[in-house]
Parts: sequence; C-alpha cells; structure tokens
Amino acid sequence: MRAVAENRKARYLYEVLDTLEAGLELKGTEVKSLRGHMINMTDAFCKGQNGEMWIFNLHISPYDFGNLNNHDPKRQRRLLLHKREALRWSSLSEQRGLTIVPLRVYFNDKSRAKVEIALVKSKKIYDRRHDIQEREEERELRRVTKYQ
Repeated sequence: MRAVAENRKARYLYEVLDTLEAGLELKGTEVKSLRGHMINMTDAFCKGQNGEMWIFNLHISPYDFGNLNNHDPKRQRRLLLHKREALRWSSLSEQRGLTIVPLRVYFNDKSRAKVEIALVKSKKIYDRRHDIQEREEERELRRVTKYQ
C-alpha cells in the first residue's frame, strides 16, 4: 500500500474508536492529482445522507495538465461502502455525538484509491496534555536505558 496522504492531526485531536476502509468515487483527473500527492485532508469529515456516506472538505488540487473539464477541488465525494455499514456508522455518529474523520488516503495493491475513515471522539485539553507527557516520559526512559 502506497500512502498518498495522512491526517496526523486527527490522532492528536481525537480519540480513535473504530476504523474502516472505504473506496473513493473519483473522476479521472482527481486520480492523477492523487498520484502526484496533491491532496489536503486537514478539515475533512464524513457524513451519512440517504443511506450513503459522503466526504466533505477533502481538497484535491486540480490536475496541472488537465483540460477545461477539470474537477472542483472541494466537491463532496461519495465513499464506496456497503449500505449497512454506511447506515450503521452514520447512526452511531448522530446518536452518540461522534465524528467520522478520514485518517489516510492510499492506493491498495490493485491501484484503487482507498480512504481509511475513523469513528472518533474529541479529546479534552487535559487528555492531550496527558498524552504529550506520556510520550515524553517514554522517550526519556528509552534514552536512559540506551546509555546503560
């Protein structure tokens, strides 16, 4: 699997509860832009509508060598999921107040564009501080044991 983009900020801001792999419905020039790593996932989120899952604010830059029929960079794109999965995830996000966020976009072994989405819960500020403190303690412990 060749990773195209990763939303590293999502793991810092949210607590990941569950993940799922989904396909992306793309146009031809969008695929070419993805292969060139011209994607921005910072404000992207997913929402269920009419039994389908859609991804919003996923910015895929227009292909440089495209023609007049280039795609809109911030258009909403449909995620390719089974209907049962889409309904389940959208109901979980609505009932429990959770969010669905893309974690990474990649090409699988068959050169299909896939997105890994996650059901997340927002972290509080003290949770973030606690995570940073744990990371620093672990780093310090590794450094001390390395020199002994």
